[in-house]
Amino acid sequence: MVGVCIKYFHENYGGMLQAYATVKILELFGLEYELIRYKKKFTLVEKIKSLPRLLNRVLINDKYEAFLKKQGKKQHPEFAENDAIRIKAFKQFKDRVFTNLSPEFGDFKALCAGAKRYDAVITGSDQLWSPAGLPTNYYNLMFVPDDIRKISYASSFGVKQIPWYQKKRTAKFLNRIDYISMRENRGSEIVKELTGREVPTIPDPVFMFDKEGWEKLIPAKKEIKDAYIFAYFLGNNQKYRESVKAAAKQLNCRIVSLRHLDQYVEEDEKFGDYAPYDVPPDRFLNLLRGASYVCTDSFHGACFSVIHRKQFVVFNRYAEESGFSKNSRIDTLCENLGLQDRRCKNADKLADQLKLDIDYNLVGERLRKQKQITDWYLENAFRGLLRV
Repeated sequence: MVGVCIKYFHENYGGMLQAYATVKILELFGLEYELIRYKKKFTLVEKIKSLPRLLNRVLINDKYEAFLKKQGKKQHPEFAENDAIRIKAFKQFKDRVFTNLSPEFGDFKALCAGAKRYDAVITGSDQLWSPAGLPTNYYNLMFVPDDIRKISYASSFGVKQIPWYQKKRTAKFLNRIDYISMRENRGSEIVKELTGREVPTIPDPVFMFDKEGWEKLIPAKKEIKDAYIFAYFLGNNQKYRESVKAAAKQLNCRIVSLRHLDQYVEEDEKFGDYAPYDVPPDRFLNLLRGASYVCTDSFHGACFSVIHRKQFVVFNRYAEESGFSKNSRIDTLCENLGLQDRRCKNADKLADQLKLDIDYNLVGERLRKQKQITDWYLENAFRGLLRV
């Protein structure tokens, strides 16, 4: 049996669909698997030891966004009610598609003992190797015994540099992992810098299924007849929203948006002609599928736009010079697929950029080559494991 360490429970559309793709890939390979559940209860001593994590800029930013969302709920009861509707929709999807669950391990000792039930443990993608999460020793598989195979699938650090004070510990966990593949070009470079190992860069798990493959997983359903721009923004950049409004007028489109995703954004209250909250991940995908254009600052928003051959533009969510930028994943996506011209160049001319044709035949050819590398990598990583 294979143990799986992925963030399948987080209310994030891209993250949950990526987790769904991961388990479906394991099923395609005929592997029996369990999602490893670890809900640690920290002692006072452990809480004190974890305080240095709070100095990590990525974690600080994530905590700040969560704080803004919490404050938004307190100050705007209607938003709190709507967000509860969204969370319920996520839970219904999660409970339906993620059913192979391990016992729940409540402390690190129990987690280490529980790992012995597996022939291999796999982790990967979705920035699970962010420096902010290093001390937990969970997604980096430090709890897995030496004699059990450890696999990373399109893993991601989410940053361009590992903090100097974490390099030694990062190298230590990397050297314990038998098979490593990274999602970002920069991630593969970091592994080489810290360990000397050459590891492949492969696409996010969502790319293992093409448009038709995703329609088998999640049947297509068109719910809006009119032409529309699907605006999927996780950040709070008001200029992006204004540019989408202007583009919608020029393109004679409506705007379908999802509001207040990672934080409460006051301007979102007036953004979008249609902004539903009862949107589980499968409906999210169908809203994207039905769009004439997609505007997003989300990595997975861009991924699914590519898979479904949409006319899209992807915006930088973070300033390049910021200490918590996670833009490297979008850098790799656009660079490896030849889609650099889909990065937002001039928000004032968004409509013109959206109308530029995308050579999806060329993109498809590049994806096929990357999928061949992924197939080769996974076949080697899974070789000899017990099949169902």
